[in-house]
Amino acid sequence: MKVRLDAIDWKILAALQSDGRMTNVELARRAGISAPPCLRRVRALEQSGIITGYRTLLNEKELGYDLTAFAFVGLKSQTEADLVDFEERLRGWDVVRDAWMISGETDFILFCMADTLRTFQTFVIETLTTAENVASVRTALTIRQSKDEPRVPMPAAASAAASSDLRATA
Repeated sequence: MKVRLDAIDWKILAALQSDGRMTNVELARRAGISAPPCLRRVRALEQSGIITGYRTLLNEKELGYDLTAFAFVGLKSQTEADLVDFEERLRGWDVVRDAWMISGETDFILFCMADTLRTFQTFVIETLTTAENVASVRTALTIRQSKDEPRVPMPAAASAAASSDLRATA
């Protein structure tokens, strides 16, 4: 069952998604309510599972991770047991940062990050292509990132309120 959100909840979500470090007082100001009910709403959004956690975004290039790539993996068998086995295996591969099971000719798309091309090549050749049940692997190296938005799209009103508040505080 989906949780019903009102306009204030959407404002809170949009503001937190764009800046998860803001104080509750600042968040309440952006949402147009006082701090105590804002904190109660945030806690309720956490308890309902809508807010699943908080992360710090890091500049991968500054930390020496110069290669970003996608790997498109086809499996020999798509039985549930084989899919689960592959998912468990990929969780242990540090080069793989995100993964999606998809429909179509490819079974999985892996978002990969490595310090060098050699590291990525070694992963593909020695780990990925040799993994049990892997039938095919195609890769695509990224050239540049053209868009970087928070993961979940916000309704227009919540996005507009969050961005105007960000401009006002800049």
